[in-house]
Amino acid sequence: MIIPATRYRDPEAALAFLTGALGFREHAVYRDADGTILHAQLAMGDGIFMFGPEDRATPFGRHMVSPGQAGGETTSTYVVVGNVAGHHARAAAAGAEIILPLEEQPYGGQSYSVRDPEGHLFTFGDYHPSADHG
Repeated sequence: MIIPATRYRDPEAALAFLTGALGFREHAVYRDADGTILHAQLAMGDGIFMFGPEDRATPFGRHMVSPGQAGGETTSTYVVVGNVAGHHARAAAAGAEIILPLEEQPYGGQSYSVRDPEGHLFTFGDYHPSADHG
């Protein structure tokens, strides 16, 4: 199993966007005594996406840069969803920045891509790479 993880300057805004516009559900959100997000685990289907606050002072954080610091995202997260058109409609209605439109893919299925408010890229599609494609 692979679980993508990233960092956000504003974890609260990220949590609101990811659960609101993109439909992730909270699996576990760990906070400090002041209520600040330390680590979040969001679920969609059988998958988990994790994030925490951007903190260059931590040993791991020193190796991470934001998409803005890198001049764009260096990787993306692909999420398998059952109803791509419905998911696309939800994201668009919530004002998500759609960077690639919903369309059929030559390798199978449909997909579309969004950029979150801090520049991270997500693609949502119904193509499942481990499914038997004949």
